Amino acid sequence: MTHDDGLARQLAASDQHTDPAIAAGYDSAAGAAFTREQIQRTADVLTELADGGPAVEFAIGTGRIALPLTARGVTVSGMDISERMLAELRSKPGADAIDTIVGDMTSTVMRGDASLVYLVYNTIGNLRTQAQQVACFRNAAAHLRPGGRFVIETGVPKLHQLPPGQTIRPFAWTDDHLGFDEYVDSVGQILVSHHYRFDGDRVDRITGAFRYVWPSELDLMAQLAEMEFESRWADWDRSEFTADSPSHVSVWRLT
Repeated sequence: MTHDDGLARQLAASDQHTDPAIAAGYDSAAGAAFTREQIQRTADVLTELADGGPAVEFAIGTGRIALPLTARGVTVSGMDISERMLAELRSKPGADAIDTIVGDMTSTVMRGDASLVYLVYNTIGNLRTQAQQVACFRNAAAHLRPGGRFVIETGVPKLHQLPPGQTIRPFAWTDDHLGFDEYVDSVGQILVSHHYRFDGDRVDRITGAFRYVWPSELDLMAQLAEMEFESRWADWDRSEFTADSPSHVSVWRLT
């Protein structure tokens, strides 16, 4: 198999979150984004940005953020491409307060009067072309009332950390998890994320292709969707975003 054949297979593969095993184990995955403290900080900021109005979550998943947001009094609707992820959400206490639908965040519209649309935890990268990512911004705009906000949390591409001639960057190495990103297409801005999780003699492998995107490119996408830039932080603590920040939380408003 050639490199191009392998890349084509990765790009044609279904989103890994449609896998029942991944959906069932999603909430137990390790990482700072899944700690109770981080979830609470995220929900606090989103509640403030919703400003008393309804919110829509793109790729709502298992409700990791939507449920605590609802508990804070925010009316939340959400879509996800994975029925398996939504089934996990619907099994949880409080889920009956959330309107959910199997849908595509590039085209499915749930309402047109939201004060907040949000997309967290690098999920913009699940859209593997620039055109799809632009469509996501336009769909967010279709959900928002004038002045409403669109929020994205995602990582900053790490190409500058690659040694010359190398394409692989490790990001996790613990007793139970090995993770590395493989930058396979610098033209299409595609990386393949590899995860190996260890449980005794058992090894589970998860691999998925994503389109990485720069903050400035997201700002241009927002302009194409008639939004204007409002804020960018390094994290949900609203730390200053700098050239060294590994990720960002960005906010745009519909004009």
